[in-house]
Amino acid sequence: MKIDTKIIAHRGSKGTRPENTLVAFQAAIDDGCDGIETDVHFSKDHQLIIMHDETVDRTTNGHGLIHEKNLSELKHLDAGIRFSDEFKGTRIPTLQEVVELLVQNNFQGVFNLELKTNKIQYPGIEQAVYEYFSAIDYPFQLIYSSFNAQSLEILNNIDPQAYRAKLFKTAAKQAKALKKNRLIEDFHPDICWLKRHPFFAAAKHLRPWTVNSTEDMQYCFERNMAAIITDYPARAVQLRKEMRGE
Repeated sequence: MKIDTKIIAHRGSKGTRPENTLVAFQAAIDDGCDGIETDVHFSKDHQLIIMHDETVDRTTNGHGLIHEKNLSELKHLDAGIRFSDEFKGTRIPTLQEVVELLVQNNFQGVFNLELKTNKIQYPGIEQAVYEYFSAIDYPFQLIYSSFNAQSLEILNNIDPQAYRAKLFKTAAKQAKALKKNRLIEDFHPDICWLKRHPFFAAAKHLRPWTVNSTEDMQYCFERNMAAIITDYPARAVQLRKEMRGE
């Protein structure tokens, strides 16, 4: 079977390592993933911080909002202990640390950076991310994504050449409008929504999330979607090989 679908690791190998940490990203690379997906916030001192939630409560031993803590405070938190004692002492990474890891591995796949501006605006984060990547060389394909249409519009104004994708969970209307106005290239829908709207599954440039079950992986592979975003990249890589007959 011809399957060109890329496998993007959701917050790294989130199913087997503490999410959005360097050990999770390294595991995903070692698993043979085609891409890495992660999330970026601003700290109090305007450092680019890699974490999914707006607060540190769920994934660390700390409490409170990221944007109310300086980088030094965030670096004192344990980002591995809530996942497993095995990863005790794992730290919250910055965007720079993640990119350095990818460069060290000569990672040439997709790097999907989600701007987490749908709940907290983080004024200036789009410019900060743009300036960071403009100042370095990197071997991977950079894709920006967000639930927040305004962030995608800001990115378009800053850098019209930036590759952008719209995340959505409950409706595609806004994403379609952005696509029509050439503000995005790709759609990143929730897999549950996508399966309830099978007509949309034929659209080009689909990268659904979070595709974790064998059934959902097969659904996407059979339709040769652009990519899947999964917590279990190793599992997805193996299934794709089997379906390809490799």
